[in-house]
Amino acid sequence: MERLVSSLSRTSVASTRYLPQLMRNVRGAHRVHPESFLNGSSSNYIDEMYEQWSKDPHSVHKSWDLYFRNEIYQRPPALVVRPSSSAFLRQKQTQLQTISSGTGDTLEHPLDMKSILDHMAVQALVRSYQIRGHRIAQLDPLGLSSVDLDAEKPNELTLKFYNFNESDLDRKFLLPPITFIGGQDKELSLREIIRRLEDIYCQTIGLEYAYINSEEKRNWIRQKFEDPKEKKFEIKDIERAVKRLIRASKFEDYLNKKWVAEKRFGLQGCEVLIPAMKMIIDTVASKGVDTVIMGMPHRGRLNVLANVTRKPLEEIFCQFDPKLEPSDVSGTGDVKYHLGTCIERLNRASNTMVKFALVANPSHLEAVDPVVQGKTRAEQFYRGDKNGDKVMSILLHGDAAFAGQGVVYETFHLSDLPAYTTHGTIHIICNNQIGFTTDPRMARSSPYCTDVARVVNADDVSSVLHVAKVAAEWRCKFKKDIVIDLVCYRRQGHNETDQPMYTQPFMYKQIHKQIPVLKKWVDQLISDGSIKQDWYEAEEVKYQKILDDAFTNSKNPAYAKDKSWLDSPWKGFFIGQGPFPYPTTGVSEETLQTIGDKIYEVPKGFNLHDRLKERIFQDRVKMLQKREVDWALGESMAIGSILLNGHHVRLSGQDVERGTFSHRHHVLHDQNKDLVFHVPMNYLNPTQGHYTICNSSLSEFAVLGFELGYSTTNPNSLIIWEAQFGKKIIISYDLYVYFNLGDFANTAQCIIDQFISSGQAKWVRQSGIVLLLPHGYEGQGPEHSSARLERFLQMADEDEDQVTEIKETKHLHHNDLAMYQLDDANWIVANVTTPANYFHILRRQLALPFRKPLIIMSPKSLLGLPQCHSSFDEMTTGTTFKRIYPEEGAASQNASDVKKIIFCSGKTYYDLYKERETNKLESDIAIVRIEQLCPFPFDEIRKELEKYNNAKICFAQEEHKNMGPYTFCKPRLACLLRKMNDARAEEINNCYAGRDSAAATATGNKSIYYSEQKTYMQQAMAI
Repeated sequence: MERLVSSLSRTSVASTRYLPQLMRNVRGAHRVHPESFLNGSSSNYIDEMYEQWSKDPHSVHKSWDLYFRNEIYQRPPALVVRPSSSAFLRQKQTQLQTISSGTGDTLEHPLDMKSILDHMAVQALVRSYQIRGHRIAQLDPLGLSSVDLDAEKPNELTLKFYNFNESDLDRKFLLPPITFIGGQDKELSLREIIRRLEDIYCQTIGLEYAYINSEEKRNWIRQKFEDPKEKKFEIKDIERAVKRLIRASKFEDYLNKKWVAEKRFGLQGCEVLIPAMKMIIDTVASKGVDTVIMGMPHRGRLNVLANVTRKPLEEIFCQFDPKLEPSDVSGTGDVKYHLGTCIERLNRASNTMVKFALVANPSHLEAVDPVVQGKTRAEQFYRGDKNGDKVMSILLHGDAAFAGQGVVYETFHLSDLPAYTTHGTIHIICNNQIGFTTDPRMARSSPYCTDVARVVNADDVSSVLHVAKVAAEWRCKFKKDIVIDLVCYRRQGHNETDQPMYTQPFMYKQIHKQIPVLKKWVDQLISDGSIKQDWYEAEEVKYQKILDDAFTNSKNPAYAKDKSWLDSPWKGFFIGQGPFPYPTTGVSEETLQTIGDKIYEVPKGFNLHDRLKERIFQDRVKMLQKREVDWALGESMAIGSILLNGHHVRLSGQDVERGTFSHRHHVLHDQNKDLVFHVPMNYLNPTQGHYTICNSSLSEFAVLGFELGYSTTNPNSLIIWEAQFGKKIIISYDLYVYFNLGDFANTAQCIIDQFISSGQAKWVRQSGIVLLLPHGYEGQGPEHSSARLERFLQMADEDEDQVTEIKETKHLHHNDLAMYQLDDANWIVANVTTPANYFHILRRQLALPFRKPLIIMSPKSLLGLPQCHSSFDEMTTGTTFKRIYPEEGAASQNASDVKKIIFCSGKTYYDLYKERETNKLESDIAIVRIEQLCPFPFDEIRKELEKYNNAKICFAQEEHKNMGPYTFCKPRLACLLRKMNDARAEEINNCYAGRDSAAATATGNKSIYYSEQKTYMQQAMAI
C-alpha cells in the first residue's frame, strides 16, 4: 500500500496525459498499452531527467536535450521553469522536417523522435526490473512458491510491453543514470541490458527498495547490486565461508547422530545462516563495531551458540546429558534451546576482539526483540556510543512469527525514536515457508512475510554472502534497520520428533529430494576450481575431531554450570556471600533541601507556563518550607538523591515527562519556543548521574521489553517503567477528580510472565527494573481501576503454607529475615501509602546487594490528598523503608481493649481511616497497613497479632474478593496464626471486608460503585 500510494500521489502523474496523444499520430512510435510504461511511476523517470536537464542541458544524452528543448515534454508545475520561448523558437525552426508516412501522409515531427522514445522505453524497462524483478526471482530453493500466486511474467518485464521486438535486441542504447549495470560501459545492447537486469533482479536475490524516499539510499543499493565488481569474493573469503558452512552442517549432523530423539529445533535447511551471520560480523567489525547483541527464537539457537558466539561445545553437549545437574546456582533452569550466553573473542577476519551476547528467550518467538534493543541501547549509553559505531544488534526471526506477531511492528516502531533508537538493527528471517504446520497462504495476507526486505534463496550461498555483506555495510553507513529474508526450508518437522508429512506431504516430498546446501555449493566450487577436493575433505575431518573431543570432555561435571549461560554478566557486582544488613535509605536534610531548590529552577529567559510558575511550583516551595513532601516531591527526592550518588536513572512510559495527573513535571517546556525544554533534575550537581526521562510510543509490550533489556545491562542504574496512568480533572483549585485512563500493563503480560517474574529462575539473570502500575478504585469503570495486583502476587514463588524462616543454604547467607526473604524472592510487590515509603523503596532498589524486580501499585487520588504527605523526618539519615505501618493512634495505647484489627494495603487505608473517625471507633479498631505484600512480612505481622491478641481479625480491600491482595494474604495470615497456636486461625475464613467476587474488575455504574463502597465500609467497621 505504501508503494502504491507514494506512486499515485506524486504530481508528475499529470505529465502522462500529453504523451499518449502525441504518439498515436507518429508512424513508428511505440503504441501505448492500456497501462502504459509511461504510467505514474514511469513519468517520474522523465521528471528526473528533466530536472537534471534543467540544471545542465549537457548532463543528459543529446536525445533528451532535443526532447526537452522541443517542448514535447509537458512539465508539472512543481518542477523548474521552462527554457525561454525565444530559445524554443530558434530550436523549432531548425529541427522540423517532413517525414513520409506509409499512406503518403506527412507530419511535422521533431528530429530523432524514435530514438528519444526508444531510450525512454529502455529507461522504463530498467526501472520496471528494479521495481518488479523480484516477482519472477527464483527465491524458493524447493521451487514451490510463487509470490504472485501465478507463474506469469509481469507485462512490464516483456519486450512487447514497450513495443520492442527481436530485431531490437542487438541495438545499443545509452544507459540511463538510474542504473549501474554497465560498470565502466556507458552503453549496452538491449540484449545485454536485459541479461544483466535478469541476473541481478530475477535470479536468487529479490530486491525491494523503490519505496525508500531517499535518492541517496536508493542509488547506494542499486550500485551495490548492479555494479558487476561488487559481488566478487576473494578466494580467502570463499574458503572461510566454506569452513563456516562445514561447521554449521556437520554440527547439525552430529547432534542428529548422537541425540536422534532429542528436541533441538535444528537449523537443517537453513545452514547458510551461520556463514551469513559471520559475514555480517566480519564486515561490521572491520568498521569498528566491537559488541554485537543478538536475539533469536529457538530454531537454530544451538548452532548459533556453537558457531557464531563459539560457545565451548562441551558446555552445549553437557546440556543433553540428563544425569548432570548444575551446581553453581539455584533455580529451575530452562531447556537448552532457550538459553543465552555472553562471550568475548577474537574475530579473525578483522583481527579485533568482539563481544557477543545472545539473549535468552522463551518459546514466545519474537518476545525477545525489544529486550535486545533495550540492552543494546543501554550498552551504547554506558559506553558513550552516541551513533552506534561500537555496539549494534542482530535479530533473527521466523517467517510466520515475523508476519504474525505484533511486537515485531512495535519494536520496529521504536527504531527511530530519540530515546529508543539503537542506530540500525540487522534483521534476518529464517524463512522456512511454514509456521509450525500452517501454510504461508493461510498464515499471512501478503506474498512475502515482510515487504521491507532483501529476499534471497538460501541455497545460493554466494548470493547470501553478498546480501549479508551489503546489509552490514548499509547498517554501518546509514544507521537504519535492514531485513534479510532467507528463503529456505525446514528439513525436519516443527521439531526433530514431529512428523511433517501429516500436514505438508507435497512440500516434504520435495524436501527429501533436496541436496544439502553444503554439498551443492562445494561441488560447484570444486568444479570451477575455487577450492580443492582434498582441502575440503581435510577441513571436514578437522571439525569432526573437534566434535568428538568435545563430546568426550562434556562428561565432566565442571561444564554443567548455569552461570556460563548468563547473557548479561555484571563484573564486580556480586562480592561476598553475606550476611548483609538491611539497608538504611535515608539521606541528609541538606540533600533534600538541595534537591527541592534545584528542581524548580529554570534557565534565564525560559518561559515557564503561568500555572506552573504561579501555583503548582509555589505550592511545592511552601510545602518544602514546612519540611513536607507530597507524592510527586517524594519521587523527585528519591530520584534526585540517586542521581547525586552518581547513578543513572531512566524513567519511561506514555506520559511520564509531565505525569498524566500533571503531578511530575520533570520536563519543562518553553511556552514561546517550539522544542525548547529543560530537565531540572539533570542540573543538580556537575558530578551527578544522568537522568533520562522519555515519553514512549503507545506500546506496552515492546517498551516494557526494551526497559527490561536496558535494566539487565548495568546493576547500578535505576530503570523505571510506568504504565499508562490517567487524568486529573480540575473542578476547582481545591477539588480534583482523578480517574485512570487504564492500567494497560496486561498488554505487556508476556514480558512480565516470561522475563520479569521468572528470568532469574530460568536464566540466572537478575534485574532491578521498577514497574509503576496505576491502581485504585475511583468509580471509573472496569478498565480504569485495577493493575491486577492479584496476578503479580500469584506469580510470587513464596510458599503460602510455610512461615518463612532463615535457612542457611549454599546460595543464601543472611541473618536478617527481611534480607533473606528479599534475596530468596523472585520479585517484590508493594502497595505503599506514603511519599516517604515510596522514597525509601525506590532508593532501596540500588542499596540491596542483589537485584530484584519491583512492582509498585501507583496511587491516583493520593497524589493530591492533603493527608498523604510525609515529613522530612521520615526520610532523613537513619530512616528506612517500612514493610508495614502499624497502628499509631489511640488503639495502640490500649491494645488489649481493641475489638478489631484490620489489615489492609494501599489507598483504601485512607478510606478506612476516615470511616473509623466518622464512627468514632479510634479506640476500638486498629488499622495495619501492609506496604510490602511480597515477600510477606511474617515477622512484622506477628508482632501486631501478638499485640492485639484479643481483637477480631479482618482483612479489608477495595478490590473484589477474587482479586486484590486478599487471596494472597489470607492463607499467610492463617498459616502464621497456626504457627502461633492462635485460636483465631479457625475464624480466618470470615475475616473479609470488601466487594463481592466479580468477573470485571469494577463496575461502570456510579450508583453501584457508591453502594459497594458503603457496604464495604460497613463491613469493615462492624465490631
